[in-house]
Amino acid sequence: MASTRKPTYRPGTEPRPGTSRPGSGSDRVISAQRSIEPEDNSVAAPPPAATGKSANSTASPDNVIVFPEPKRRRQRRLVMWTLSIVAAVVAALIAGAVFSPALAVRTITVDGTTLLTPEAVQKALSGLEGKPLPQVGEQEINELLKPLVQVRSATMEARPPSELLVHVNERVPVALLKQGDSYVMVDVDGVQLGATKDQSAVALPLIDAGAGATNTELFKAIAAVLDTLPADVRAKMSTASAASPDAVELKLVDGKTVVWGNAEDRELKAKALEALLKMPADPKVQVKVYDVSVPRHPFTK
Repeated sequence: MASTRKPTYRPGTEPRPGTSRPGSGSDRVISAQRSIEPEDNSVAAPPPAATGKSANSTASPDNVIVFPEPKRRRQRRLVMWTLSIVAAVVAALIAGAVFSPALAVRTITVDGTTLLTPEAVQKALSGLEGKPLPQVGEQEINELLKPLVQVRSATMEARPPSELLVHVNERVPVALLKQGDSYVMVDVDGVQLGATKDQSAVALPLIDAGAGATNTELFKAIAAVLDTLPADVRAKMSTASAASPDAVELKLVDGKTVVWGNAEDRELKAKALEALLKMPADPKVQVKVYDVSVPRHPFTK
């Protein structure tokens, strides 16, 4: 089938004005060309088979729409970065303080001592001098003070840049035990806290020799009673004895007797005895015995 397209004419190469081709009989030559396109006799090709993807999937990346990051997510990321930086700075400051020689212990101050002198405690803790304050702990202090039996426990207080304050909790002596020609002070656990040759120099009751051994039931019963008494009441006692753990008796310095009984209701008995001792004396009624064995019904005779 003949093509119905019209020929397309394209101008040939023309010489510049004022010039002519050699051998040409005319000043201008026009050439014509026909552009013949192949006839489209074939049947149109079917569309490519569907592959499960849309045509847009092959679109150029330049056509992709980028949405901005949500403001909340951007703020959260900024907060996390800020916290991380702050944590790193704080960690660096703490590490510098823990190991800084500027915070080394140079002064050890002691309070709470009665049986001991502050100098004795300071000597026991002398190994802490030069150590940074943040590295000093109460467990270490109590370990260093173990050789001092008078110390029950101790707490500490750091006072930067270089002072360590130690609060000592001493054991409380509750009685005297006769050992040879000396008198030994003991606490409720039977720990010996010191000795003296003059019994009157210490305002503590003397436990009779029958209960002198600190590992006996009699000593434990008597010591528990004396430990319950207020310090001012205990100071009025001369001796303490017990025929059995259920029959504890105390003697006052003025010769009067306190019938205590067993170890039950110790706190209530101590309050009843304190109240009886504070009662004004009646010159017509001479009191020789304070009986608090039944603390809710104490009496004198």
